[in-house]
Amino acid sequence: MPEEALDTAVSGVETLFLEDGGVVPNNPNLPVVIMRKAVRPDGGAQDVIDVMRKNGWGGNWTYTVFDYHHYHPNAHEALIIASGDAEIQLGGPSGPIAKVSAGDAIVLPAGTGHCRRSASSDFAICGGYPPGQEDYEITRASGPFPPDTANRIAAVPLPTTDPVHGGHGPLLSAWSGDRARGCVNRSATNAPRIIDGADSLSTT
Repeated sequence: MPEEALDTAVSGVETLFLEDGGVVPNNPNLPVVIMRKAVRPDGGAQDVIDVMRKNGWGGNWTYTVFDYHHYHPNAHEALIIASGDAEIQLGGPSGPIAKVSAGDAIVLPAGTGHCRRSASSDFAICGGYPPGQEDYEITRASGPFPPDTANRIAAVPLPTTDPVHGGHGPLLSAWSGDRARGCVNRSATNAPRIIDGADSLSTT
């Protein structure tokens, strides 16, 4: 598919701050950013990866989300659904569950717990990382996290581009200025609730 045929007009954006999840640290300063219909739902995995690469997010793969709670202490992660739909729990075992479908994108700041709760048989998701963060660690949530985890998360550089929109877009807005320092009203914390896009937590 020609690059220009991939629609990257975001129809809805949600931001979600997550507190310490006990077995996962989450990120105290940066929100999860969910972009609904960020790309065309029928574009396919390669087109999704091409968009991320064009915008400087590499280390790409197409697979699924692990069905156990885990996080990356040394990297921010962009996840864009290439096909199907799924329920992904964010922030640890008591965190909210995001319902996502083809075309949706989730950007997880370093330290954010995530886990696949359910998925359709055709579910496929593409991952990408900012420059220098492609060699990410996967830490399984199996108990108290290492004492240096908070410092490692805080040291992860902010991306200079949005994985979908490049030099502008919802991610850069959500992770800049006062927002990046966690000064936004934290209207959402860990809670066993469903996030399906119908009632955005915060619109940017």
